[in-house]
Amino acid sequence: MKIRLPDKQTVIYEGGKVERIGGNSFTENDVSLSCVKYGSDKMGVKIQADKTPLKYIVLRWNFRENEVITGSTKVLGDEWERAYGTMEWRSINPDVFMPWYFLISNSSCCENIINNPYFICRTCAFGVRVRPNSFCYWNLDSAGVTLWIDIRNGGAGVLLGGRTLEAATVVFREYSDISAFEAARSFCSKMCDDGIFPEEPVYGSNNWYYAYGKSSHEEILRDASIVADYTKGLKNRPYMVIDDGWQPNNCDGPWHKGNQKFPDMKRLAEEITKMDVKPGIWIRYLSDANHKTPNIKDESRLKRNNSVLDPSHPEVIGHIKEDTKRIVDWGYRLIKHDYSTFDIFGAWGCNLKKSLADEDDSWSFYDRGRTSAEIILDFYRAIKDAAGDAVIIGCNTISHLCAGLVQVNRTGDDTSGKDWLRTRKFGINTLAFRLPQNNIFYACDADCVGITELVPWEKNRLWLKLLSISGSPLFVSCKPDILSNDQAQEVREAFAVNSVQQDTLVPVDWVETTCPQKWIHNGNKVVFPWFD
Repeated sequence: MKIRLPDKQTVIYEGGKVERIGGNSFTENDVSLSCVKYGSDKMGVKIQADKTPLKYIVLRWNFRENEVITGSTKVLGDEWERAYGTMEWRSINPDVFMPWYFLISNSSCCENIINNPYFICRTCAFGVRVRPNSFCYWNLDSAGVTLWIDIRNGGAGVLLGGRTLEAATVVFREYSDISAFEAARSFCSKMCDDGIFPEEPVYGSNNWYYAYGKSSHEEILRDASIVADYTKGLKNRPYMVIDDGWQPNNCDGPWHKGNQKFPDMKRLAEEITKMDVKPGIWIRYLSDANHKTPNIKDESRLKRNNSVLDPSHPEVIGHIKEDTKRIVDWGYRLIKHDYSTFDIFGAWGCNLKKSLADEDDSWSFYDRGRTSAEIILDFYRAIKDAAGDAVIIGCNTISHLCAGLVQVNRTGDDTSGKDWLRTRKFGINTLAFRLPQNNIFYACDADCVGITELVPWEKNRLWLKLLSISGSPLFVSCKPDILSNDQAQEVREAFAVNSVQQDTLVPVDWVETTCPQKWIHNGNKVVFPWFD
């Protein structure tokens, strides 16, 4: 379907709404909405208001004859932040809300691509460009498509104070000569042409999935020495990422020093660096459940939950920049920031009914004059600006907003060093269904290979192999002294392949299953038998 002006425009504000049929703009009282076409596939959406608290812009397109694929079709939508093992091609369901973008394709394409990887299938794509100043989600039904543009401030209406908000840029595309996977990658490039990426591929070790927060300075150095040995001779050196557990308070701020087991974070970074390994570290910027973060006023705490710092407050942004610069000054070359979406909105993406803030909750940020999306974008920008040359991994970050502001994004919920079924559900699903975004939005991190005695090696080695050839980051979380010589050699080989990340990988049976077994690796078919 080619972009055209919507058939119906609605603005919802606190206490009411206004609707118009057709046209490209309208004004009622102090509210002005405009939709402006840019070429054949983009449309800008802008809104202005003086005093009216604005909540949503709703745009509706009714399908005309032959505008979209009909008959046997499947639909693929995105997620708000991480994927939770739920991404899939599904039937049209008008009650499903699809964040950011979706594709509709003839479902036979992947039945044919198994036998012919060059099978041509038709795909129509609908989305918004990355980093909109709003949260955007779609409804699809047999008669048309609806775009919801959430411009609230928390759960309340935003007070623009007379300024014009560029809410979103809508993008439509049609594809009739490439596979659904290739169409997804092409459409991602239309939504994002300014992603940022690491200077060298990111890979290495993360201690979480065997230590689960119980670690120390000495144990991190041991892990760093293991990954240094496993990558000996590789030009691109690995990372050793210190996960949660180094800071004074469990999974909480402040972040100005380590605890008794991590007495000197600067010295630890220096010792890791001397091993020819790049030091990385985990942080949860906004959490202050213990109220130990210094010089934080009550107004700098989130109204919804005073255990969380309010990122709309200038004082909080200044504090986040100080924490980031301190970590970089310690010598850490990778910062993985976590939990921010959950901390701000109080929910994981998999539990959200529609948008990120509950419709029945009227809380607002300290700054009522910006949308939630604008506030979060400024939060991400503050981290990026303060981090300098350090690599940023977003975890529990909002996927469409962090594109162009993080080099790497954790695209799925946690895998496991305890439960193989959790890894199979979350890891493989997010790798397959978010691969179209890889090296376009950011480098997609589908999470770690957790190697412990609790996870069968015959399954874990498949996950290790798949990640290593995916062209996306590979992190291994390996309990020391557990691998046999042969198993250790497989990890060495996986690191060697992933240190350059030049492979291409395409899921083949992703229309039929949420856990693809059939893949095309560098043009060749390969099968991963996940199931007994």
